[in-house]
Amino acid sequence: LLSTSRLVAKPKRSALNQLTRALLRNYNCGVRPVHNWTTPTTVYMDLILQSVLDVDGKTQSITTSIWYRQIWTDEFLVWDPEEFDGITEISLSSDAIWIPDVIVSEFVDEGKSPPIPYVYVNSSGSVKNNRPMQVVLACNLQMYAFPFDKQNCSLTFRSWLHSVQEIDLALLRSAEAIANDKRKFMNDGEWELLSIPSHYWKIHHGDKGYAHIQFNVLIRRRPLLYVVGLLIPSIFLMLVDVISFYLPLDSRTRITFKVSILLGYTVFRVNLTDELPATAVSTPLIGVFFVVCMALLMLSLIKSIVVVKLLHHSEKEVKQLSVSACLLDKYASAGHGFTQSTLTSINTLDHVHQSTGEPDTA
Repeated sequence: LLSTSRLVAKPKRSALNQLTRALLRNYNCGVRPVHNWTTPTTVYMDLILQSVLDVDGKTQSITTSIWYRQIWTDEFLVWDPEEFDGITEISLSSDAIWIPDVIVSEFVDEGKSPPIPYVYVNSSGSVKNNRPMQVVLACNLQMYAFPFDKQNCSLTFRSWLHSVQEIDLALLRSAEAIANDKRKFMNDGEWELLSIPSHYWKIHHGDKGYAHIQFNVLIRRRPLLYVVGLLIPSIFLMLVDVISFYLPLDSRTRITFKVSILLGYTVFRVNLTDELPATAVSTPLIGVFFVVCMALLMLSLIKSIVVVKLLHHSEKEVKQLSVSACLLDKYASAGHGFTQSTLTSINTLDHVHQSTGEPDTA
């Protein structure tokens, strides 16, 4: 009888549940959270670069992994911690509250960024939106000095719609602290982080101004991999080609050796095509270097072919070439002594030819 009359007590709601219901009961996420509409909402921003994943010279884009932080004050999310069991900070869904429409101007693709559906709110109304981002940014890449190049890519944050009278931007830390912060950067890759300078500026359209915060990511490529894999082998092949001139002129293997060097260099270049940056704007200096090396190898081969051809001329062809050279030389240098000098050169050649014991065919 006592058990049937005993009332089952309803479980008491937790203080966290009560606080969440109290904050979001009459909350409108489409309204900027200020009591006085003339008061601008200041969004404090911070950026930490974690790694440079890819630099594409053909599409003029760079893929980076960053840690992005936003902090602003929501005047509608304020409570007294003593009324809610001493709770000073809670997490709320980012879809349930107002979020500033801050975007990156150079944004091309979001990449593989993990979704973070929550933000932190403390009792004073301060909202913290921290999330990692993998972003693909448009960047004016200068590839001429590859692999000794430096790049300067910018991330410009601004409000998509609101003017500075509604949403203003500010740096969470000092510009010097952001520029020299490298503790989270993966510094063992191809790129070295130099600094991240930042500055605040406004753009005026009509009677309204729009706040911008720009972070310049200054990076430098580590050239050791390309020096060892591209430049040093090319220089070695050029030195081998120069040493090949010490082979005897009448050696049958001289031309074969030079052709082998040229073919080896061609195969070397084809295999390393993917290592060079592809850009449609300008040719990298290392590409010009490879073309010059190829041209010098071609000229070396042509020179060897001409020398071998001259060595295999008959005595008659050598004599005709010598006479022609004398005629051209004397005709260009002297006028009246042309005939006598030419006959003297021919008689000298005949005398040398008869001294060898061979009959004269002229």
